[in-house]
Amino acid sequence: MTQLRLLLLLALGPAAIPRAWGACPVPADLKQADGTRTCAKLYDKSDPYYENCCKGAELALQPGADLPYLPSDWANTASSLVVGQRCELTVWSLPGKAGKTRKFSAGSYPRLEEYRKGILGDWSNAISGVYCKCN
Repeated sequence: MTQLRLLLLLALGPAAIPRAWGACPVPADLKQADGTRTCAKLYDKSDPYYENCCKGAELALQPGADLPYLPSDWANTASSLVVGQRCELTVWSLPGKAGKTRKFSAGSYPRLEEYRKGILGDWSNAISGVYCKCN
């Protein structure tokens, strides 16, 4: 372990160790079996307990994925998501890239209910279109 890492670990404690929220993968781990990069993953399960989030069916998005209309079984279904390193996921609340929009940068978002969509709504079960890009 380098001296800088050791000093950070001693100074910050467990906060210095990269980790995921609950069952969500770490953004750096978003890869396919052959090692190619995955831009983001959407999950259909969320829960009040973080350790139960990012489970169930998943939809993997490759870099450059542009889906103004999500497949019918995924429209308004995602309740957790993870965005890979150096990637950004833009989502829309209505099909055809219409309605409210939000950009999610690299990270784990285990409970989309915690991310506001306007005054009264949230992003859980509210994503109808996506665009994912990576640098």
